[in-house]
Amino acid sequence: MVFTPVTLSRRRLLRLGLAAGMAVGVPPLLGGCRASARATLAFASGTLPTPWFKALPAGWRARPLDQPAAVLAAAADPGPPALVGLSDGWAGAAAAGLWQPLGAPRLLERLAEAAKPASRLFGPEATPPVAFPWAFSPWVILLRSRPDLVRRGSEGWGLLLDPSLRQRLVLPSSPRVCMALVGEDPARLRALRLQALAHDDRDGLNLVLSGNAEAAVLPLRRLVPLLRRDQRLAVVLPASGAPLTWQMLLRPAGATEPLPLAWLAEVLEGPLLDTLLRAGWVPPLPRRVLQPLVARFPAPVARLLLPEPGVLERCWSLPPLDAAAALALQSRWDAAAPSPAG
Repeated sequence: MVFTPVTLSRRRLLRLGLAAGMAVGVPPLLGGCRASARATLAFASGTLPTPWFKALPAGWRARPLDQPAAVLAAAADPGPPALVGLSDGWAGAAAAGLWQPLGAPRLLERLAEAAKPASRLFGPEATPPVAFPWAFSPWVILLRSRPDLVRRGSEGWGLLLDPSLRQRLVLPSSPRVCMALVGEDPARLRALRLQALAHDDRDGLNLVLSGNAEAAVLPLRRLVPLLRRDQRLAVVLPASGAPLTWQMLLRPAGATEPLPLAWLAEVLEGPLLDTLLRAGWVPPLPRRVLQPLVARFPAPVARLLLPEPGVLERCWSLPPLDAAAALALQSRWDAAAPSPAG
């Protein structure tokens, strides 16, 4: 077959790619445009559901990175990804002006009212939304083979100070989250720090599963699949509420690609939404939408995925701190450090 390169549009050339171009005699340097022509979604491995990012539309590619810090660094590059996935803590730590307005009002209108502050990164109400907060998760207490503490679940976060958990408890890496659990009283903070075997979000679950720890404070999301198959595990979500962590998609200021709105909406409906719930990802949809979906789960799991309205209303987010507030918080945390003698 005779092929005339000049009859191909640039878009068609990019679609064919380097391999096809070489097969028909297209100059190889045109193939080098292929990677740059594809919009990129960057995120830390494990922070985005696989079925979702594998369904990215044509012209998009997923770019999983090892750490959230690498995602944030990529967002600040001169040629940033079109979209990035981060938690609210990492997104809020970005330099001012790094995120551009999301520009998806109809998508955000589908979310519950409680998601609106998160879409603004907890800025003033007049601030344009910059994030699609597609999932949220409360921090909870995971217990392994401790039915005695499960029965005392009404004590809430006070369970963390039980003497039997001394050096058997894994706490969050973030001092701010730890302080949110028991307050800023120096004596309680010091007592909590004495309990800790480790401060480890990443491997805390493994420490519990291996038996090295009996309890951990972790986001609920990671625990839901395990609760359905490991009878040794139980979760306590205190009736007093819990700090929340949000998963978000944001547009770096330098990104020019249009949003894949249909793909974004898939996480809020249909088979994908059901798949996400089974994996512990809970989009912040109105209660009337989530209720019939979580009703298919065993009652204990359903109550965690969609807590009673009063419990959910008592949960709280952790807005970004300015430099002075962050320094003051760190000082209070340091002052509560246990002495070397314990």
